[in-house]
Amino acid sequence: MTDFGIDPTDQRILTILQKEGRLSNADLAERVNLSASACHRRVQHLERGGYITGYVALVNPRKVGRKTTVYVEITLNGQADETLDAFEKAVARVPDVLECHLMAGTADYLLKVVAEDAEDFARIHRRHLAKLPGVQTLQSSFSLKTVRQTTALPI
Repeated sequence: MTDFGIDPTDQRILTILQKEGRLSNADLAERVNLSASACHRRVQHLERGGYITGYVALVNPRKVGRKTTVYVEITLNGQADETLDAFEKAVARVPDVLECHLMAGTADYLLKVVAEDAEDFARIHRRHLAKLPGVQTLQSSFSLKTVRQTTALPI
């Protein structure tokens, strides 16, 4: 067993599923040297234990017209729980925001926003981001090129 409650076989299962989520149970079992039933039980255990939180199709943003990625640093006008809660609830309703992180450092939050282009981001900024509750300043940085991107955690 590892320090985080799973053994090396579970780690191999997670590593494979992160890269090939549509792999059949039979193929997965073969790759980790288990019977299909034993592999299925382990996957179910990993799902129930919260190690696997879901299965998704990763969509190429460029193919659906979202070729611009913008990182937005937001500083709020206060740190009271009500201010943070109001901001977090409101930002969760903005569909163009893929990620929102509460930060330690100069900014309070870091958002990852996708847009069609700079003009579309200006619309998102005007209609949504600038109207978020408690916002004091916004600092936007446009990604010029994605050098590396993965959803697979090192296990």
